[in-house]
Amino acid sequence: MTVAMGVPPFERSRAGVEVPEELSARVPAEQRGPGLDRDAVRLLVSRGTEVSHHVFGELPRLLRAGDLLVVNTSPTLAAAVDGRVGHTRVVVHFSTRGDDGRWAVELREPDGKGTTRARAGGPEGTEVRLPGGVRLILEEPLSGRGERLWWAGVSGSEVPALLREHGRPIRYSYTERDQPLAVYQTVFSLPAEDGTGSAEMPSAARPFTARLVAEAVSRGVQFAPVTLHTGVASAEAHEPPYPERFAVPEASARLINAVRAGDGRVVAVGTTAVRAVESAAGEDGVVRARAGWTDLVVTPERGVRVVDGLLTGLHEPEASHLLMLEAVAGRAAVGRSYEEALRGLYLWHEFGDVHLILPEEDPHTVRCSRNYE
Repeated sequence: MTVAMGVPPFERSRAGVEVPEELSARVPAEQRGPGLDRDAVRLLVSRGTEVSHHVFGELPRLLRAGDLLVVNTSPTLAAAVDGRVGHTRVVVHFSTRGDDGRWAVELREPDGKGTTRARAGGPEGTEVRLPGGVRLILEEPLSGRGERLWWAGVSGSEVPALLREHGRPIRYSYTERDQPLAVYQTVFSLPAEDGTGSAEMPSAARPFTARLVAEAVSRGVQFAPVTLHTGVASAEAHEPPYPERFAVPEASARLINAVRAGDGRVVAVGTTAVRAVESAAGEDGVVRARAGWTDLVVTPERGVRVVDGLLTGLHEPEASHLLMLEAVAGRAAVGRSYEEALRGLYLWHEFGDVHLILPEEDPHTVRCSRNYE
């Protein structure tokens, strides 16, 4: 692993230096050797700046009776489809369905290695020919922040049907090969009635198996399902997240509030679960059933009102991801954990190892410190 002398790993990451290539998880854990399952990954645990090293199978014993795991039930879509603009080959990444039936999409170029590279967005009116006679027309940028994602009208087929027949999971260059869609579904994934879902896997939950969930439940750990359909990540520019669809059902809201009123800890499984539950929380910290769009970006300045802990993957440390971690744990704790992850040669990205952030104090004390003045 090559390092810059005199610069702590966390600061290098904050400056945008990529994680060394050899630390990218290229295949899922269960494909690395005989007899392995999804939970055959390592687990870095941090409580403040105190860090310990575990395997993921120990998770139920690291939690305690009364703790609550908030999990995202969004299914992963086969969101990448080959197409053509004129005679030029492109790959369309379908990100998010709008209320008006249009889709937010990103057009990328095939790189000749089975993955893609960034492509200039637009222009307005660009027509993309897709399999089965489907046509896609770029209409306007998704936001004024840039032209990576465009709202597009689609004719000739319903997008969920197009993705089922011709799509494949979005794949980035650090992975070794294409994988079946089932590899990108978590144990918590539930089909959406309208056929929508996440453009990219809510990957923090990937190491869970049915056996591990059963063990956690047997030890008194509870689960609260929420939904957040995550859009296409900004692989190169590390932009903040765009608005995304989410839902926190009444039963989950009640369960979260009950745990907060008792002695349990609310631990979000993934940054998507944080975004969903914090979007449903009022300034009083009470979670209410909500559904719709969220543009919330969790930062240290905004803080968290509900979440005591977080289970998260090790990804390229883009600003929005690290800011959310800092909101939960504090900058010193996040810096320490990233240094340990690099020093310990943990594996990054969606097939990699995971990081459990737990409070170093009693959760009630932590909550009081997070309240707004």
